[in-house]
Amino acid sequence: MDAVMSAYFKNLEAKDKTLQYEAFQQIISATHEKVNWAYDVWDELKTWLTDQDNHKRARAAQFLSNLAISDPEKRIIDDFQILWGVTKDPKFVTARHSLQAIWRVGLAGVEQKNLVIDHFENRFRNGDEEKHHTLIRFDMIQGLRNLYDVLEDESIKKTALNLIELERDSKYKKKYLSVWK
Repeated sequence: MDAVMSAYFKNLEAKDKTLQYEAFQQIISATHEKVNWAYDVWDELKTWLTDQDNHKRARAAQFLSNLAISDPEKRIIDDFQILWGVTKDPKFVTARHSLQAIWRVGLAGVEQKNLVIDHFENRFRNGDEEKHHTLIRFDMIQGLRNLYDVLEDESIKKTALNLIELERDSKYKKKYLSVWK
């Protein structure tokens, strides 16, 4: 990892919130492409997933989701359960930021894509009792749309539309369908 990127990771701990935010944005931006330093930070980010600080948990989930494309060893497959756990974080904002990023794991390969889709499907089907389940469902449908837009895999669209059909409330069904217009 070069000195600039290393400094960004250090700045995530800075007292200055502006510096923290800039560091976060730079890391997110860098990880939208493949990077050669994923394993330099992987294990530390994995420990952040269970840190007491909800900001660290959210950042780690977002960074690891993005770093999946830079993971030729497919570590994300073994680490997915702990990453998925953050999508159910007690702090809803942390859970939501994690859920909104996790679709990016699906960009890493077929196995990773199927892992994400399977988890989305299961949670959509069985998450009726979750607090804010309509927002969670919306985020998963949006995640499927994002994945579809990049991979252009018609089976993703079919899965999303099938899930939307399960929604009994017409208001939310309409909202979820708006993602696919």
